Amino acid sequence: MKRLKAASLITAIKTPYTEKGEVCLKSYDFLIQQQIAAGVDGIVVGGTTGEGHLLSWEEHLMLIAHCVHNFGDKLIIVGNTGSNNTREAIKATEYGFAIGMDAALQINPYYGRTSLKGVIEHLKIVLDIGPAFIYNVPGRTGQDLTPEFIEPLASHKNFIGVKECAGNERIAYYEKQGIACWSGNDDESYAGRHEYGSHGVISVTSNIIPGIMRQLMDKENLTQTTQLNEQVADLMAWLFCEPNPIAINTALMMTDAVPKNIRLPYQALTLEQRQQGLKILTAIASKELVGNSLSLLEDADFNYCI
Repeated sequence: MKRLKAASLITAIKTPYTEKGEVCLKSYDFLIQQQIAAGVDGIVVGGTTGEGHLLSWEEHLMLIAHCVHNFGDKLIIVGNTGSNNTREAIKATEYGFAIGMDAALQINPYYGRTSLKGVIEHLKIVLDIGPAFIYNVPGRTGQDLTPEFIEPLASHKNFIGVKECAGNERIAYYEKQGIACWSGNDDESYAGRHEYGSHGVISVTSNIIPGIMRQLMDKENLTQTTQLNEQVADLMAWLFCEPNPIAINTALMMTDAVPKNIRLPYQALTLEQRQQGLKILTAIASKELVGNSLSLLEDADFNYCI
């Protein structure tokens, strides 16, 4: 638990695909190796950015096992085994821990929403299985996990903390009570870390600039990193110009980090959006970008699969 709480930068790693729409492990390993080289503490496997909602449970658990086997000695492996179905969340979480993941990412039931008591019981059951981050993302679930949800869970022995998307004021409130929080919003994560006391960030942006995100989460040279944070603000804004992971998918294809294969229902950013992104990415030192080159790409370059 101490190692988990010490992790200040965890990347919600992207899942790349082959032309036939299968998981591309070669590209996946390349992405993870770039994270390790940049000093990232851990990865979330099959999160929103990793398109866990588009993966079968077999693919999902295979990726967790693959990461544990190949990178578990270098990174904290967090498996996104949450579900709006309690039975499925239990099964996936049990399997995830059986194959060696360090922690789970658990979410409150979305779409088929339940009551305060129902959410708490759902999360207690999965917490009983092993260490877990609780993910509060009301923009996706339609339900904000306010303190009345979180505080009854915080004393559970397997409660690590909260990936919080409800802002830095909420993070500061929890941290003052000793409830660990990681920002779920990249654009707020620097202030969250250095002004509001967060433990760090679970990041989308670190997929493409892991070294810069590492600097932003460290507590040295704050004058320098404040300027650095301002320099990448446009990138963070652009990466969320459409629902995640549309822009990070496109960005990693523009840098030739992953094959240009996209599982539906996602689409690439439009040409106009890519032109904006190219300008932003060009302003960042090429050594900081994950990928071997940078190009605008044509609409025809993208392959859509199911």
